[in-house]
Amino acid sequence: MCALTLCFMYISLTNGTFDLSAKDVLRTLLRIHPAKDHDLVIFDFRLPRIVLGALVGFGLGIAGAVLQGITRNSLADPGILGIHAAAGAFVVLYMFFAAGTMKTPDWFAVLSMPMFGFVGGLVAVVLLYIFARQNGEFNPQQLILVGIALASGFGAITLFVSLKMDPQNFEMAAVWLAGSVYSANWRQVLSTLPWLVILIPVIWRRAAVLDLMQLHEVSVKGLGVAVGRERQILLLCCVGLVSACVSVSGSIGFVGLIAPHIARRLIGNSYKYIVPLCGMIGMLMVVIGDFIGKTVFAPAQLSVGIVISIIGVPYFILLLFKTRTK
Repeated sequence: MCALTLCFMYISLTNGTFDLSAKDVLRTLLRIHPAKDHDLVIFDFRLPRIVLGALVGFGLGIAGAVLQGITRNSLADPGILGIHAAAGAFVVLYMFFAAGTMKTPDWFAVLSMPMFGFVGGLVAVVLLYIFARQNGEFNPQQLILVGIALASGFGAITLFVSLKMDPQNFEMAAVWLAGSVYSANWRQVLSTLPWLVILIPVIWRRAAVLDLMQLHEVSVKGLGVAVGRERQILLLCCVGLVSACVSVSGSIGFVGLIAPHIARRLIGNSYKYIVPLCGMIGMLMVVIGDFIGKTVFAPAQLSVGIVISIIGVPYFILLLFKTRTK
């Protein structure tokens, strides 16, 4: 999986409107007689876009695996549960009230956007806790229905606020909401990286707890696991990952839904292996999706979120039919 991801990263780095050879890329990266135009294409345009897409895919894939684990619902996903939409709505609110800052984004603007997304994600989780629990447990069917309702509600708020923006900020918000890493830069990479570095090890250390959570809640409590506390920690980690990703790439859906299903087919149900593999699958999905979006329709570019949705929507419908059959 890593080799396949690296292969597509290389293809994305060398192909585009301005094609580069492997020799040109190596010379530029190793600083051997670098050319200014090669530096501009690689370091300012393509490499930050590829790295940011990989980080976003890694974070969303792991978040989806954890959400499916703690809810015991194979249809759970940050987008379907409304966490994407809530985080996106709060980031758009930040864009609206900090319009002057967004035109010339500084470090404060880039670093504060994930925090606003985090607050939005927490709001979505609180609402899920309120409306999708019965007798202290998540109801899988009700969880999906509440999540879809939350996504619609926060999506409506986002649309209303974006329509109140001035034309320049509205255009930026519209591209961002479609799920895009088109305007990626190194500031966004550095603002996303700490969230992944801190939260993913916390999740991976609780892989055994996620395995136990696949049992009935009474059985898990009988084994001495503090289910409520562990679930809250894992939910907060998921919200942090999703918020950091949404703040720099917008709403890229279905990565967290598809990656865990592929991972389980490849290696089984052990979360010790599912968590990192879901991250790598998510990374591969976003890198490939971004490459397709920028090359297939060139010179026009299609957002990576739209490309993944073209694949994700039929897959989601298939999963719904399988769930109903069971």
